[in-house]
Amino acid sequence: MGVLGEGRMRWIRLRMAILVFALLAGAVAVAHGAWDLGVVRRDELKQLAQEQYTRRISIPARRGMITDRHGEALAIEVEVDSIYAEATKVKQPQASAALLAPALGLDQADLLRKLSQKRHFVWLDRQVVPEVAQKVTALKLEGIHLIKESKRYYPSRSLASHIIGFAGVDAVGLEGIELKFEQQLKGRKNAVTGLRDARGRVVFADSVFGPEGVVGNTVTLTIDKTLQHIAEQELAATVSTFDAKAGHVVIMDPHTGEILALANWPTYNPNAVQSSSPGNRRNRAVLDVIEPGSTFKIFTIAAALNAGSLRPDDFIFCERGRMELGDRKKVYIHDDHRDGWLNPTQCLKRSSNICFAKIALKLGKRRLYHYLRRFGFGERSHVDLPFESNGTLHHYGKWYDIDTATIAFGQGVGATTIQLTAALSVIANGGVLMRPLLVKNIIDPDGQPVRTAAPEPRRRVISRYTARLVGDIMTAVTEAGGTGVQGSLDGFLVAAKTGTAQKSDGAKGYSKEKRVASFIGFVPAIRPRLAISVVIDEPLINQYGGTVAAPALKRIADQALRYLGVSQERPQKKSKRSRNGRRRPADKATSKNRAPQGEGQLPKKAHPEDKERQDARAPDLRGMTMNQAIAALAVHNLRPLFMGTGFAAEQVPAPGDPVEKGDFIQVNFEPVEPPAADATPSEETTDDPS
Repeated sequence: MGVLGEGRMRWIRLRMAILVFALLAGAVAVAHGAWDLGVVRRDELKQLAQEQYTRRISIPARRGMITDRHGEALAIEVEVDSIYAEATKVKQPQASAALLAPALGLDQADLLRKLSQKRHFVWLDRQVVPEVAQKVTALKLEGIHLIKESKRYYPSRSLASHIIGFAGVDAVGLEGIELKFEQQLKGRKNAVTGLRDARGRVVFADSVFGPEGVVGNTVTLTIDKTLQHIAEQELAATVSTFDAKAGHVVIMDPHTGEILALANWPTYNPNAVQSSSPGNRRNRAVLDVIEPGSTFKIFTIAAALNAGSLRPDDFIFCERGRMELGDRKKVYIHDDHRDGWLNPTQCLKRSSNICFAKIALKLGKRRLYHYLRRFGFGERSHVDLPFESNGTLHHYGKWYDIDTATIAFGQGVGATTIQLTAALSVIANGGVLMRPLLVKNIIDPDGQPVRTAAPEPRRRVISRYTARLVGDIMTAVTEAGGTGVQGSLDGFLVAAKTGTAQKSDGAKGYSKEKRVASFIGFVPAIRPRLAISVVIDEPLINQYGGTVAAPALKRIADQALRYLGVSQERPQKKSKRSRNGRRRPADKATSKNRAPQGEGQLPKKAHPEDKERQDARAPDLRGMTMNQAIAALAVHNLRPLFMGTGFAAEQVPAPGDPVEKGDFIQVNFEPVEPPAADATPSEETTDDPS
């Protein structure tokens, strides 16, 4: 028994040792597994678990500011309250909906539907005003909460609203600069974490808006807030006074292409965009294509003068106010005045359609078309605004003589106000088409420039000589007897042109009642600072550009020049000298100096000055070196005033103009020798600018 007992005990001890070893092995395995899960694979498993019950939500950054050229805020971000519900915690949906409906101004049935959902989160109303938030807070309803959300705010309300545009409730740009520069304004997105339930639905997030420091870039515009206010104020007054349908104004720096103001009426408040109509939000200065009417004549005369088919001292017979055109089908062109012979200055001053029809026919449709294209008509100006219109300018291959004639005075061609202003700036800046600039720079949140705009010349259109000459001629429009005399400005010469265009009535032709009154010009005429276009659509009380639009431009220019600190020039009213010292072709057509009725040209210099000065004429210095010019002036007892180097290119007074002993003759020299002196004034572009 003892032996058996001892053997049995050994077997028991063996089994116990095996059991203990197994338990120890299991414990080691468990410990190892725990170490692996809790230490070695901790991050991996934590990430896996988070992915099962959380969700990463991409949140847009706060939008960047939009400012004027001086840093004045035009669009900013503000925090407002939004209202949401934890629908699963709303115990009495019907009673809650009944209380919330009047506070939020929403439909009770719609609120009840949202509150009855088995959801942890549902929006009830977003970006509410403080008064509404206070009412909801005072109700103390279970499951109804307020949360801060970012909202776009426009501190100047309707000012520049058509330029700025607006952003939607989800901070996405929908119009204007807000849309055009969406990528720059919205900044980079921020990711936040939200919990989700067993069905994968988001319950709530740590933050709905991202950190304070995550913001978009600041966009600085070229517009001046003060000039924008002046333009909008005068435009609204003009539209109201003449009971017009709409209107638009553009103010541009002709030398840089910067848009200083762009105004439209009717207007709207982007803070309450829901209460405005699409028509009020329409940026008409960029989208609406109008027939420019007689304002277009300045581009026709510029093309003809630059091409050499017209000289400043030529005379055109204006058919006593009625001209027949066409072979098989007779078409008549009419003028308001029964004029005979007029020179180019008088043609523009009296706005003769017949005169400009003849100028265009002599220039030829091919050259007229190519010059108009170089002025920017029929193509976008590439201004920084969405949906810009091209305008309308059909290829010259489709033109008949009547098309060439009518396009010369602004019928059968379409342009936007921004295109007209850019083309006008060509005359003001010496012959170069500039791209209209609306964005001055873009700055990132750290203050570093992302984009800086610089003046962008697109092409030379006409020579400096032609641009100055056309500018001189344009000043006659605002002088006594001109169609734009109501646009004249005390202390400054104004180079401008009126326009009164019939509106197209579709297949019926042109409307007899609907007109577009316009007035475009630059001031001061001597050293231009501003190119301004005023367009009034369908005025009822009066329909003429010289009566409707010209006074508006005068008031805008007067206030703008005083704001900019431009000193008055106070030209002598009795003087016929133009802004650069040249004498414009005489603008009085009396019975003594008119040619006989019929075709043909008057002899050159048909308007003699008084007899005492007939013998003293400015010598022709063009093509001479400085030494040669000094010697030629000395012979005539005249004094030199020289600018530049090389060969004489331009002179003031012009060759053959009356002078007196001791007068100064200003001569501009250029490095390249111009054509012979008896040739047409040299062009800096070819006759065919294509």
